[in-house]
Amino acid sequence: MSLRELDDEIVDAELVDDAEVAIVKSPAPRLLVGRDTVLHPGQELPTASDGPTYSERDLYVSPETAAILQNTDPTDTGPMRALKVWCAQEGRVPVPCTTATYTEYSRHLMARGLKVSTIKNYMSQIKTAMPPGKKPDNSLYLRLLADYRKNNKRALRRREAFPLTLAYLVPMMEKAEADGRPIGIRDAALFAFGYMFLGRSREDVDMEIEDLTIVVDRMNVWLAEDKTHKGEDQTIPLRDRPDDVQLIRRMSCWLEYLASHGITTGPVFRHLLKNGVPATEETRAKTATARGLRLRPHVVNERVKHWFAKAGLVGDGRPITSHGLRAGAATDLAANDATAQELEEAGRWASGSTAVRLYVRPAQAQKKNAFDKIPVHNPSKTSTLHADAVHSEAAPAADSLGGLAKGL
Repeated sequence: MSLRELDDEIVDAELVDDAEVAIVKSPAPRLLVGRDTVLHPGQELPTASDGPTYSERDLYVSPETAAILQNTDPTDTGPMRALKVWCAQEGRVPVPCTTATYTEYSRHLMARGLKVSTIKNYMSQIKTAMPPGKKPDNSLYLRLLADYRKNNKRALRRREAFPLTLAYLVPMMEKAEADGRPIGIRDAALFAFGYMFLGRSREDVDMEIEDLTIVVDRMNVWLAEDKTHKGEDQTIPLRDRPDDVQLIRRMSCWLEYLASHGITTGPVFRHLLKNGVPATEETRAKTATARGLRLRPHVVNERVKHWFAKAGLVGDGRPITSHGLRAGAATDLAANDATAQELEEAGRWASGSTAVRLYVRPAQAQKKNAFDKIPVHNPSKTSTLHADAVHSEAAPAADSLGGLAKGL
């Protein structure tokens, strides 16, 4: 290489004396410290170079784990699906949504006239479903909700489920069994269990065959946890009754039917195929949901409404839902002088729960009437009118029960 060529090759250099050495310093490692960093005397400040070196294997989950995570997608709830539809119409991004979108959607729910409790439930589920670190601020939404609560008193009203007391429960179970199909056997067992267990709808349908132990006069139910007792398992004895509830008979009949199809483990209350055969992992593979073989709570709602209507029963305008099984048992207990503490223990409510008062107060109110203290005016005329009223109301009441209430 000629000198001229060497000069052309060197494009950026610095001349130094013979005694000097050119030192090129690399950037210092980035410090990993924050306001929560705590160091002991003598420890050096942690830097990015102190951390472990990850490979691709540290970043991937297994196919089995991925399948479970996909089936438990937090953005696949009812409120989230509704949010996505609304965002598509409004040209907004649903996940992760901005605080402005979150706030505006809450006002959309309020414009629909939904109950305060429903709006709070929906907005809570939506915020929970957002990715970590990208959850919207709910302070503006809460200001809107406070104003909505103040100016829409009817939105505070809670529509409690119609209580399926024994006068309604027994005709429903008898009608289901008279149907003669496996679905009737399952539903009758589900209704008897829901009433005696005083369970929440999700607890009922989450039961596994392995959780139940049936002896002569009772059934022991193992419950891993419930809404009130997080992380605390319980074994709850359900004693049979000498009346038409027939918990042990109905549950035994259903479990024997499952066993006749080789099913002795897994969900107790599961889907049935059109031919009445209990669903299995293989037969439900094409139509499986996140719930798998288990009935979903809304399916139980449908079955309750179905047999309520089939039995010719008439409510009072309150919703007919699966929660009516729990409400019916609580109402029967309260009407027969069960204390608040006894109700809390039977239904696994928290001590001092306001829900218990919803059952105790109406039952007590029916037994008390402040106007009884006032002497009856013209007793002879009043007794005649009362007798006529009782006679006119008794016939349709008996008809509404299909003549089956006489066995209670």
